[in-house]
Amino acid sequence: MNTKQKLVKRVIIALFAAIIIIQNFIPFLGYIPLGPLNLTIIHITVIVIALSMGPLYGGIVGGIWGVITWIRAFVWPTSPLATIVFVNPLIAILPRILIGIVAGGSFSWLKKRLAKQSSAMVLAAILGSLTNTLLVLGQIYLFYRGKSQVMYALNVNELLPYLLGVIATNGLPEAILAGLVSPLIAGPLRKRLKNN
Repeated sequence: MNTKQKLVKRVIIALFAAIIIIQNFIPFLGYIPLGPLNLTIIHITVIVIALSMGPLYGGIVGGIWGVITWIRAFVWPTSPLATIVFVNPLIAILPRILIGIVAGGSFSWLKKRLAKQSSAMVLAAILGSLTNTLLVLGQIYLFYRGKSQVMYALNVNELLPYLLGVIATNGLPEAILAGLVSPLIAGPLRKRLKNN
């Protein structure tokens, strides 16, 4: 990789990091409030980088989002539950990093096995999005099921059906949106990066 290519990659990472910061702090650019939870579209930014630059860069940008999520849980939470859930770095940071790693890694694997690169991008974007949803909600169940009465006004037996409902109402629409939007941005960006 020559100096120009390294510089271009650094600039793109900085640009996408700035986009994630803006999405975190300007309402409706990154989170759409729906009751006690938020529908997120920030994962699309992470997935675009992962599809166009690979899992390492996707993990870095995802990590930036995770650190911001973790810090915001202490100083400016996105929801009442964030002060309880996202203060745990395993829930705030790890799933965000893994979005980029899973999306970028699965795209690398799928593009060798599918006839169309766009199909590989769609599937990889969906997998990246579901990684975030399943890890965040799975860890909420794992770490906080004993506190479900305080957090959700539910008894422990009702927490799993509630979280499965969140997957259906938030997680699946987020995954579908990622599958539709991410390839539209990542495809041209990927071509542009190859030409540099």
